[in-house]
Amino acid sequence: MGKLLRNRFMIGILLSMAFLQLGIWVRNFAVLLFVMEQTDGSALAVSMISVAEFAPIFIFSFIGGVWADRWKPKKTMVLCDVGSAISVAFVLLALLLGTWKVVFLATLVSSILSQFSQPSGMKLFKQHVPEDQLQTGMSLFQSVMAVFTLIGPVLGTLFYYQFGVEIAIGLVSICFLLSAAVLSMLPADAKHDKMKLSNSMRTEMVQGLHYIKEKRILLLLGTCFCFTGLGVGFIQPLGIFLITERLGLPKDYLQWLMSLNGTGMIVGGALTVILSKVMSARSLLAVGLAVNAVCMAVSGLSMLLWLTLSAQFLIGMVTPGFQVAVQTLILKNTEQAYVGRVNGILSPLFMGSMLITMSMSGWLKEQLSVMVMYLLAGVFFALGLLIITPLFRKEPIAEAAGIMKI
Repeated sequence: MGKLLRNRFMIGILLSMAFLQLGIWVRNFAVLLFVMEQTDGSALAVSMISVAEFAPIFIFSFIGGVWADRWKPKKTMVLCDVGSAISVAFVLLALLLGTWKVVFLATLVSSILSQFSQPSGMKLFKQHVPEDQLQTGMSLFQSVMAVFTLIGPVLGTLFYYQFGVEIAIGLVSICFLLSAAVLSMLPADAKHDKMKLSNSMRTEMVQGLHYIKEKRILLLLGTCFCFTGLGVGFIQPLGIFLITERLGLPKDYLQWLMSLNGTGMIVGGALTVILSKVMSARSLLAVGLAVNAVCMAVSGLSMLLWLTLSAQFLIGMVTPGFQVAVQTLILKNTEQAYVGRVNGILSPLFMGSMLITMSMSGWLKEQLSVMVMYLLAGVFFALGLLIITPLFRKEPIAEAAGIMKI
């Protein structure tokens, strides 16, 4: 840990992530609350915020992954943060001129640029963090995100109601610029041979798909992503019904369920940092899948508040370890030249699968029940655990050419 915290890249990327997370949470809640006020709580307008946030993941994630493999990752991240800051500044100008609908642009542009920045960040992790410190480094990274998962909504709401939408949006632009400034002080991009210009974007995408197909562990992870995404989608919008229908409590109790889940993520982030030196990535992944499967089933069956809250706390607690394990396994099993494309392909699988079942969850809940929906989610996580069992066979799978075995 001491060596890792003396790593110039690690300090810089964590500080950049803190600025980005603050900006993103303030942006998300300022836009959400502002749109609800302007439209008298229009469900369509609120849903368009989600469209602006998630649609770019499918459209640009793969393209961003290819770009990360073609261009300098540090420069890409700095330019993306500066671009986000400029787009937010234009939104602020439009608000001052009285055109409120342009607030959707802030979310859309930032989401698009993040699809280029995120795989570049993973390439930098591969370059600057030693092999034996990757898992601990990812643990620290996820811990920062876990903290903001809990405090982000509070800060976003506070800034909006205390200072108004103009000041909140202005703060978002400043946060992106501060992140860009921190990233600009990271070690220079390593010189590397550029891909042949004769290679088209399509050709490089196909190469990325073939690479994943040939790397068994990446193929297993991708399949696991799909099943867990389907499971999460079943229950993502149904937390309120778990409170009102299953427990028979007022909807205000939902805040306790979400708070316990967020607290669990902070505790889990700290535990993951501690356990990352004694538990392998595959073990963290298996524990995360198993605990999710059991706790989702318990949440659906439970009619006791304390039991439901305990299950949600445990789900939150294993989430950072699950995410750290996934990113560690991807980085350790991917050659430097393919890191961007592999992330660009695998990352949207979870989100895409989640949105498929999420779009049907309301109708399915009416046909079945909230209890059955949570049980189905648990089954899909159990299937995800079953899919990765080949990682635990006696015949080890190489984590990467020439390095340690799983």
